[in-house]
Amino acid sequence: MLLKLGLAALIVLQLSALSGYAEPAIYSTGAGEAVPSAQARYEIELSRWGIYKDGTHPVETTKGINNALKWAAQNGKTVVSLPSGTYLVDKNSRIDMVGDMTFELPPDAILRKETNGKEKYELMYLGYGVNNVTLRGGVYEGDRETHDYKRKDNPHTSGTHEHGSGIVTEGASNVTIEGVKAAEFTGDGLFIGGHGTMVKDLYENGFVQGELNAKGINISNPKKIRTRNPVVLNNEMFKTERYFELSNAAKLPGTFDIYFYRSNGRFLEKQAGRKMRDIIPIPDGAAQFHLVFDQAARKGAYVEVWNRVVSENVIVRSSEFAFNRRQGITVAGGDNIVIENNSLHDIKGTAPQSGIDLEGGFGENGHRNSNITIRGNKFYNNAAYDLILYDGRDAVVEDNHFASKGAIGLSVSEPFTGATVRNNHFDGTRLYAAHDATFLNNRMNDSYTTLSGPNIKIDGMSFTDSKFSISAKTAFGVSASNITIENTKKSDTGLVVWGKPVHLKNVTITGEPALRAVTGGAAEGSIFDNLKVVGFNSNYGLALPPGTYNNCEFEGAEGGKFGAIAAELAGKYVFNGCVFKSPSSVGINLLGNNPKLDLTVRDSTFELLGNTQAISVQAARSVVLENNTITAVKLTNAATELIKLNDVWKKKEKNDILKAVIRGNTITANIAAVGISTVNAGVGAPAFTVENNTLVKAKLALKGNDIAKNNTAK
Repeated sequence: MLLKLGLAALIVLQLSALSGYAEPAIYSTGAGEAVPSAQARYEIELSRWGIYKDGTHPVETTKGINNALKWAAQNGKTVVSLPSGTYLVDKNSRIDMVGDMTFELPPDAILRKETNGKEKYELMYLGYGVNNVTLRGGVYEGDRETHDYKRKDNPHTSGTHEHGSGIVTEGASNVTIEGVKAAEFTGDGLFIGGHGTMVKDLYENGFVQGELNAKGINISNPKKIRTRNPVVLNNEMFKTERYFELSNAAKLPGTFDIYFYRSNGRFLEKQAGRKMRDIIPIPDGAAQFHLVFDQAARKGAYVEVWNRVVSENVIVRSSEFAFNRRQGITVAGGDNIVIENNSLHDIKGTAPQSGIDLEGGFGENGHRNSNITIRGNKFYNNAAYDLILYDGRDAVVEDNHFASKGAIGLSVSEPFTGATVRNNHFDGTRLYAAHDATFLNNRMNDSYTTLSGPNIKIDGMSFTDSKFSISAKTAFGVSASNITIENTKKSDTGLVVWGKPVHLKNVTITGEPALRAVTGGAAEGSIFDNLKVVGFNSNYGLALPPGTYNNCEFEGAEGGKFGAIAAELAGKYVFNGCVFKSPSSVGINLLGNNPKLDLTVRDSTFELLGNTQAISVQAARSVVLENNTITAVKLTNAATELIKLNDVWKKKEKNDILKAVIRGNTITANIAAVGISTVNAGVGAPAFTVENNTLVKAKLALKGNDIAKNNTAK
């Protein structure tokens, strides 16, 4: 004890010993941390309280610990501990923590829940009003392996036995949990939740037709209904928690007006346009209220008045949550929660099977989650998820290692808004995000993403042997920049884009995957700025989604013959200032083939390393090839056609290229190959415009009705 106090505290102790001075309960170390005095610390005397540390006598042990905690609180003790041992907690009760206290256990002190058949139980409970508590050290152990799963608490329960929890907070505040281990529970290692009080429920006979005027006086209105009698704000909770909400409504609109009155019935104020689940502060002096709804019918109308207190200012750190059936940690009603530097692993047995789950059931009349920080945690061996952001708002998820192989590392569901996810490592784990999330500087290996949006923004993410997959629900609901995708194992990895248009910027894909490095079928309108694909599989090529490609680079790996860069979907493709470099083995570099294709390639360069067609169009609504540079200086076959509209075998078929403009291009070959070929366009082909092109050694092969002018041969 003395070694931890520091010099300042030692001096105070020496002075008090010499003078007989009565020391206060807490001393400052001078380092910003308060240290309890000897009088404030209490190691529970086992024999005094009838407590057994050999894992027997659960009823006596539980009663003794609870009595000792109460006594300690009443006698000025702020730090209470138990000696090493195993303490069996009664199956029919629990340890009820008291406020303003630290409960401290050595690493080899085990609080073990007695084997039982209950669907719901707690080992350590911090209820409403139990504030300013620290739980430090020790092992909190459930009965998972010996539990009787056949029993039911009552005939109407689910029978899943998923609510046997280790540590539970319900409406507590200023709680720190550190250095603990919570394992082997039938439900959760730690449950952070809220305390709810239903103040009043109103049925249809609680409403009458009419409304209230600006002075709060009843007036007739057949198009509205109001409460028959005022709701009185005399619940015990309102003495300390001066707010309420309306919820669980039926046959009522989602908005209402509320009129507050003093205890003598005198009108106080009106609040218009309130919504269900709004937190409504009680004005000073208010003792009752009326409600007005904008509808004529009251049949079936129902609503509840609730006071809900979530757990606030909870810190969970440097702890282990493992081998529980349902979750490591559930946050089901919390505000300003910090979960940091914990280990969460081997969660398996009953859904959701997650390391951490933020799920208050707000949409089902549950509690709010808000302002959650999840930082520096290690997740592994969890059956289904590492982290779920199911409902709530405003979470920061940073510096975590999500490593439950094959599971979902992070799921951001539709009811959650405002997630910031940064500097995390998804190690063999998937990422799913429905909407309203910002991802900054994360990395992923050996897995894939499912991102749907809207309002998903990604800036800085590296993928190794992983698939970056987007299926946007709304136009530009997903945007991403500064992305790297590296293929090292020749696995099925790369970029996949489906759904509505997206905007991607500075995406670099390197290495040869097993299949296509880029594929997808998003609706036209996507924007790809500075997309760079190097070393893609030249057997399978790329299946580009429609969009505008600005300053992009495409370079295939050697070896394949048929792996073209394909623009084969209906819609508009525009390539501006792009670089195409083909391997020597491939036959076609850029392939366009769809009757509804609108293809534009301008200000781009093509470097051909073999007998390769730079651009081959088999079918299109419109083709514009303008101001491009094509260099083919390693040709060995003079029959190679560098720009080619249709194949010879389609020459006698009906034309399926409706418009073509080939203008201002520079085509350089090392032999007299065909620079531009339109002769096989098909029966009924319209006149194509071929003008202002420069051909070095290459030649033209045009059909008779083409508009050819100002082309230069060198």
